[in-house]
Amino acid sequence: MSKEALHRNNPLQGVGLKAMLEELVSYYGFDILHAYLNMNCFKANPSIAASIKFLKKTDWAREKVEVFYLYQYKNLPAVSSEQFNVAPRERVVPEHHKPGQPAVLSIEDGERLQHKRTRNVASRDSYASDRRGSSRVYNDQHGSHRFRPADNHQGSNDSDRADGRQSIQSGENATDDEPVENTPVPPLDPWANGNPWANAKKKK
Repeated sequence: MSKEALHRNNPLQGVGLKAMLEELVSYYGFDILHAYLNMNCFKANPSIAASIKFLKKTDWAREKVEVFYLYQYKNLPAVSSEQFNVAPRERVVPEHHKPGQPAVLSIEDGERLQHKRTRNVASRDSYASDRRGSSRVYNDQHGSHRFRPADNHQGSNDSDRADGRQSIQSGENATDDEPVENTPVPPLDPWANGNPWANAKKKK
């Protein structure tokens, strides 16, 4: 089977960066894109041209937008384990996976997601620091059933590279007093685990 046939069902095939951005901005607007993707190109005097300029030279950011396009705007089912580590444009989408209606997102849910992601990064950094100490102390304080690193994302502002990774946590029910340690964490996808906001609260 040719490469073109293999990737034919991927909605990104044949869609250029400009066309993709125009679709996303037309449907969601820059405010929603910034709330969920946390990129300054969608916040500070945003424009299609400026965003394209940044995304063309920043691979991790472009792939992050492509994930949003596939699993929010096109609302595809979550990525398979076989495609887990494949870049968005190179993913093979099964023929029975059809695009749905764009996900209903809100700025409030996006901001809660970013807040929870920041807390999970801090928790992960604390986890890494603990592991550098005594193994007995670490094992006393952390059980494998209680805690897993929550996020491979180092921050996604334009000035941060972040290796193209981001948190999976939903923005729903993220409260200041919620214990991050006890938050269940699904497997991490280098490009956002397919549908990171699949369970986000739907705003009518």
